[in-house]
Amino acid sequence: MATSLTNLVSEHLYEQRIRQDSLSVEKLATTFAPLFQSAQADALQEALVSSGGEMGGRLMIIDEDGKVQFDSFSQLCGVRLQLPEVLSVLTGGQSTAYGIHHLSSSQRSLTADAADEYVAYCTASLIGTRGRLGVLLFVAPVQEMMSSLNQVQQQLLSVFLAVAVAALIVALVFSQIITKPMAAMTRTIQKMGKGDLSARVKVRGSGEIRQLAESYNTMAEQLERLDRSRNQFVSNASHELKTPLATMKILLESLIYQPDMPAELRAEFMQDMNHEIDRLTGIITDLLTLTQMDSRRMELHPSMVNLSELVEETLRLLTPAAEQRGQCLTGQVTPGCNLVADRSKLGQIIYNLTENGLKYTPDGGEVTVTLTTEGRTAILTVQDNGVGIPPEDQGHIFERFYRVDKARSRETGGTGLGLSIVRQLVSLHKGVITVDSAPGKGSTFTVKLPMDGKEVSAS
Repeated sequence: MATSLTNLVSEHLYEQRIRQDSLSVEKLATTFAPLFQSAQADALQEALVSSGGEMGGRLMIIDEDGKVQFDSFSQLCGVRLQLPEVLSVLTGGQSTAYGIHHLSSSQRSLTADAADEYVAYCTASLIGTRGRLGVLLFVAPVQEMMSSLNQVQQQLLSVFLAVAVAALIVALVFSQIITKPMAAMTRTIQKMGKGDLSARVKVRGSGEIRQLAESYNTMAEQLERLDRSRNQFVSNASHELKTPLATMKILLESLIYQPDMPAELRAEFMQDMNHEIDRLTGIITDLLTLTQMDSRRMELHPSMVNLSELVEETLRLLTPAAEQRGQCLTGQVTPGCNLVADRSKLGQIIYNLTENGLKYTPDGGEVTVTLTTEGRTAILTVQDNGVGIPPEDQGHIFERFYRVDKARSRETGGTGLGLSIVRQLVSLHKGVITVDSAPGKGSTFTVKLPMDGKEVSAS
């Protein structure tokens, strides 16, 4: 930039000097041509000295052969000058020429001051009545102009150097401000890579850096929550699988070490083992179902489903089990509720919720299944008057293997995965499920499913 600005200033000064000198030399050439043609030597020499003094330089008249005929300094008369600007007029066909030159020590005799390093040559044709007579040469000192340009260039370089240093310092400061939170985030990511999922980034500043830190912390919290959920899941799954295996081992050892066991007791032990095997099979089946959902390998096979008929069919299947315990299973179903969904998955949702209500309702209790529509939303409600769910447990009942009353849950034969499967299946159908319960007053599970394929709002 400093060089470019210097060149612009130089070109401006050069053009200004060229116009000024060329105009003056052309006017003088017009004045001196008649005197040179008429050989008025004294008048011409006096005019050269006077004009050269006024212009602050040296004037010479050179004939067609390139020899100096008149010199305002009266030093080079008769000397042949091979200057580019002179040759441009004499042989190049130009009327004027101008050039600035850096002089060697042997060439400085052309200037008034031998210390000058730069000189400008300006030439113009001397035109007489018979054509060109020669060349008028003006030797102009430009040392002051060149010194000023060099000084300007040095000053510009100094200014731009200072600006560059200041810009570099500012850039380093701002880079530190910008890269410091990024470096902190990198260290935190490295900690997370080593297994420390509790590492968090300090949220500070504003703009994109703050948004990035907040997004990273959100992601870290989700990963930590997922890791805790996974560890809890593995622990719960191991415990749930270990319990039936331990029971079967005790029963088998009893059969092995008591060969004379009564047939009735042996049959009872075998029946208990069969029950534990069924329970173990149910847990594994539910785990495989959840694994398919988590890996998104479970595919829905949608078709037009009459949800009203499906609810009534489920009620008919579970009515015998309810009557065996003296429970009252009733349904209030709005007919003609049709939607596009996976029939088997919807049947599993209705069956699991209804069966869950029967399990946790004491003998003689009531379970009511209601199906209504609201706009383009189907609303399925399963209400019981059973034991209910404490408020502190309601936010966890859809977690895997979560049990409000572990002893009672195992007595009913549940795997602790039913509600988790129901929530996943409802989510696959773009629906929502909620629970409203109070201890001793029963529970109400509400499922909202879209009839037009659009996602249902949780409100």
